[in-house]
Amino acid sequence: MNTPILAIDIGTTNIISIVAANDFNNKINILGVSKVKSEGVQKGNIVDINLAGNCIKESVYKAMSSSGSSMNKAIVSLSGANTKTLRSNGSVNIPSGQITQNEIKQVLKMALYNANIIPDYEVIHVLPILFRVDDGSSISNPLNMNGSRLEVLVNVITTKKTSLINIKNALKASNLEVDKFVLSGYASAISTLENDQKKLGTVVINLGGTTSQLVVYKDSTIIYNDFLPMGSEHITNDISVMLHTPYSAANMVKKQYGTLLPNKDEDNEQNIKKVKLPLLGNETETKEISLDQIQPILHARIEEILSLIHDRLIEGGVIDNIDGGVILTGGMTLIPGVKELASMIFETLPVKVANPKNIQNGYVDFNDPTMSTIVGLLLYELSSSDGFELDSNGEIKTKTVVNVNRMPHSEESTPIKQKIELPTNHSNGINEIGTIKEKQEQKDEEKPKIMNKIFSKISRWI
Repeated sequence: MNTPILAIDIGTTNIISIVAANDFNNKINILGVSKVKSEGVQKGNIVDINLAGNCIKESVYKAMSSSGSSMNKAIVSLSGANTKTLRSNGSVNIPSGQITQNEIKQVLKMALYNANIIPDYEVIHVLPILFRVDDGSSISNPLNMNGSRLEVLVNVITTKKTSLINIKNALKASNLEVDKFVLSGYASAISTLENDQKKLGTVVINLGGTTSQLVVYKDSTIIYNDFLPMGSEHITNDISVMLHTPYSAANMVKKQYGTLLPNKDEDNEQNIKKVKLPLLGNETETKEISLDQIQPILHARIEEILSLIHDRLIEGGVIDNIDGGVILTGGMTLIPGVKELASMIFETLPVKVANPKNIQNGYVDFNDPTMSTIVGLLLYELSSSDGFELDSNGEIKTKTVVNVNRMPHSEESTPIKQKIELPTNHSNGINEIGTIKEKQEQKDEEKPKIMNKIFSKISRWI
């Protein structure tokens, strides 16, 4: 079995830790699972490092104990609360004539170097939108293609450095370091989308506890991501305020009786029509509340959240790229009728509630919309990637490499270093590429001079 990894999903409602590894058949094997109630996290941000750190420590300890493994690094989910996305491009020459992973990494690094990163932000993902070889048509996988020039257009996802530092400090209580950060919405998309949906254009909306995160996939890459600081806990708060009942009672009512669907069996005497709730500030007293009062509260808040997301997609100019429809996941989708309401708001677009890919194991059932992010973290780290990208460490994540017989070339004997040194000035790669071109021209000029010397020596000998 390969080296196990630790994945941690830091959510507002729960903190989930999983220890997993690939077996000898390259299948994900779950070794340990833990899920604890989250504290110290609000709207995607850590607001109390000590509380959050203790919850993470408890979750990690339980997962490691059940797996019998010990690790000092973790792959961690990152909320989209403080993210900014920008586009950039880069280009490099291909001296050998054939594109390898080194050239792909180099062009992605060049695009990152050309990006105008805000000083207080740090890069999480560099995701290619398209590649182009020798001014040809756009392609998604240039590996092993022949050409003299490689270009790329990328999405660069960044986040505030302070939010990363807070997470790192919270993990110190568990004696852990962050191996990689993965955007939560990206992880949810990895775990819920099929390849056809990624190609056609699909928006994945994770409706969580206090946040709603969305990413738009098109041509197997992310073209848009966004964040809304609203989730299912806002519904609980609305019920508590409107019905003057404690938060815990409001949460119970939401989970047990919350629905957006009309009651078709109103005449059935066995149906519960009223429920007793304690009064806010005087929990010894109760009052009867009709369940008909709860549905409008749910409807108003969920409609607001979905409408705001729909407006964001229009403002972002990506609504016309969503031919594959809308995928809903996250805890809020457990409320009956969310899909039907979303279908009314998104009108012509097909809507589906999706659970993550169910990794078979003896610990936990992943067929649960609240597990989308943690499953996405496992798939991100342990399964083969469907594209090239730079992760939060600036290292390349690649497709499964297919060995091919390369054409012999005089420069093949000189290995290319994996670490790429970028130019020291902002020249969009022009200086570096110009240098390569000048060297090539010098070699071309030297060839006829050598041949002339040889012919002159032969003529003198004759």
